[in-house]
Amino acid sequence: MKKSDKANKILDNYFGLTKNGTNVKTEMLAGLTTFMTMAYILIVNPAILSAARMDSGAVFTATAISAVISTLIMGLYAKLPFAQAPGMGLNAFFAFTIVVTMGYSFKFALTAVFLEGIIFILLTLFNIREAIVDSIPSNIKKAISVGIGLLIALIGLEGAGVVVQGSGTLLTLGDITKGPALLAIVGIIITGILMAMNVKGALFFGMIATAIIGMPMGITPMPQRLMSMPPSIDSVFMKFEWNNIFSLDMLVVLFTLLFMDMFDTIGTLVGVTTKAKMLDENGKVPNIKKALLSDAIGTTVGACLGTSTVSTFVESAAGVAEGGRTGLTAVSTAIMFALALFFAPVFGIITPAVTASALVLVGLFMLEPIKEIDLTDWTEALPAFLTIIMMPLSYSISDGIVFGVVSYILLKLFTGKRKDISITTVILGLVFILKFII
Repeated sequence: MKKSDKANKILDNYFGLTKNGTNVKTEMLAGLTTFMTMAYILIVNPAILSAARMDSGAVFTATAISAVISTLIMGLYAKLPFAQAPGMGLNAFFAFTIVVTMGYSFKFALTAVFLEGIIFILLTLFNIREAIVDSIPSNIKKAISVGIGLLIALIGLEGAGVVVQGSGTLLTLGDITKGPALLAIVGIIITGILMAMNVKGALFFGMIATAIIGMPMGITPMPQRLMSMPPSIDSVFMKFEWNNIFSLDMLVVLFTLLFMDMFDTIGTLVGVTTKAKMLDENGKVPNIKKALLSDAIGTTVGACLGTSTVSTFVESAAGVAEGGRTGLTAVSTAIMFALALFFAPVFGIITPAVTASALVLVGLFMLEPIKEIDLTDWTEALPAFLTIIMMPLSYSISDGIVFGVVSYILLKLFTGKRKDISITTVILGLVFILKFII
C-alpha cells in the first residue's frame, strides 16, 4: 500500500469520510474555501481592537493563533466542518463599548472574555447550552438557516460596496459601474457560471478568478513580498486585570458577551447543519456538546493570547457548500491560518470584493430549508418569518433567534397551543426578554 493511500485510510477512519460521503480532496478544498471567506478577520480584528489601545501587530498574531487552536479543536475533537476565530460584533463590543464608552482598559475587557470562556465551559459540561439548542422549535431551526443565508449575502454585498447606506434609506445601491462593487458583480457571475457547470470547488476558483481580474483593475493588491515573521504577542499575552470583576459593569459586560456569543454560535451550528442535512434522526446537531466545548475553550484560550471572544464563523457555510462534512475541513482551515502567520502579505489579496462572490452564492445555498417550513400554521410561520427577516435587518443572528422564539411562545400561548411549548423554550424566552431589559 502506498504511503498516500495509507494516510488517506487513516484520515477516512478517523473522520468518517466515506460514511459522510466525502473524501480528502473535497474536505481540504472545503477548508481552503472557508479560510478564503473569513481571512478578512486577520486584517479587521487588529484594526478594531487597536481602538482599545492594543498593539495591532500583537492582535494579528493572537487572532491567527487563536483561530488555529480553536479550529483544530473543532476539527479533531468535535469532528465538525466549522471554523472559529475572534468574532465580528463581539470585537466591536470589546473595543467600542467596554473600552471606549465605558472607559475600562483592554485588560479589563480581556478578563471579561476569559471569565466568559470559563462560564461557557461550565455551562457546556452541565449540558445547559445543549439543552438550549434542543429547545429551539423545528421550524425556527430551519428558519435560522435561511436567515443566515440572507445575512451572509448582505455581508458580502455591503463589504464590496454593491449596497451602501442611503441618505434617505437604510440601504441603497452603490456605484456598480466601477471599483470593488463592479469586481464583486463580475465575481458573482463567474462563480454562478462555475456552480451551474457543476465545477468542483466553484466557490474557491471563483474567488481566485476574481482576485486575478482585480489586479489590473487596481482593486486587488499585488503582494510586495511573500513572507514575513509574525509580530510578538508580549504586549497582550495574559494581560488580565482582576480588580472590578465583582462590579455591576462586569456583570452587564459578561451577560452581554455570553448572550451574543452563545446565540451567534448556536445559530451558526444549527443553521449550517440543517442546510447540509447533517442533523441526526432526532433533529439534533451531531456532537453538539463537543462543538460548544470547542467554542468555549477557544474563547478562553483567545483571551489568554490577547484577543476578543472566539466564536464559530458563519462563513463556515462556504466550506460546507463545497462539500465539507467532517472535521478534516476544519483542520484544513486551521492549517491555512497557521500559514497566514508567515504569509500574511499573500493573503492581503483576499479583499471583500473577492469574497463577495462566495458569500452571495452561499446565501443562496442556505435558502433551501425554507421549502420545509410549515407556512400553513400562523403560529409556526410568523415566528419563522421573523427569525429570517430580523437576522439581516438587525445584522445579528442572535437577535433573529430572539424574535423567532419569543413570538413563537406568545403565539402558542394566546392561541391555545400551549402543549407545543416546552418548559426549556419558555425559560429561553424569559432569558431573551431579560437581555433587552438589561
